[in-house]
Amino acid sequence: MDVFTTQYQNCDVVKGSGRVDSFTAPKLAEVFLTLIKDGRFNFAFDMSEIDYISSAGLRVMIDIQKNCRQANRGELLLVNVPKRISETLELAGFIPLFRLFDNLENAVNVFKN
Repeated sequence: MDVFTTQYQNCDVVKGSGRVDSFTAPKLAEVFLTLIKDGRFNFAFDMSEIDYISSAGLRVMIDIQKNCRQANRGELLLVNVPKRISETLELAGFIPLFRLFDNLENAVNVFKN
């Protein structure tokens, strides 16, 4: 899995590609946790090139969302979620925990207020 970040004024875009499984999930978590340690809590996670996500990857997303929302500091938005992953999120009951966006610009604009 590859992970790239782009910093905007009010948020960070994290884009992953490939599989998020028990071997690659720690790498994804490390990217988010490094940004959080730098005091950044608003994220748009572009999932357009994510092929698969395991329970380990879902745990990372839940943990990051908890960190972001703690004391109302920020939020993790999910962008361009592939249908198969969206179905997995729905099946796991995680859809209510995230806001989903079909395009990156709309997600980034959420943080401009």
